[in-house]
Amino acid sequence: MRFQWTIVIGFLAAAFTTISYVPQVMKTLKTKETKDISLLMFVILSSGLFLWFVYGILLGDLPIIIANGITLVLASVVLFLKIKYG
Repeated sequence: MRFQWTIVIGFLAAAFTTISYVPQVMKTLKTKETKDISLLMFVILSSGLFLWFVYGILLGDLPIIIANGITLVLASVVLFLKIKYG
């Protein structure tokens, strides 16, 4: 099997974009402070992530599936906390 840079780049992009949500989730869980977080932005973001996840499944593209599945969970946590704590 030949080495494919596109797969490496896809997984790196997936890792960086997914990991970028971890600090916000951790901070929100710790402080329970959500007044500066936009509810509409996270509703739209979560909807888009869900659609990217479905798109990845339809294509069978593992980097898209993994990145958007994990990021959807992280964004959904922030969205849940925003709704819970206002």
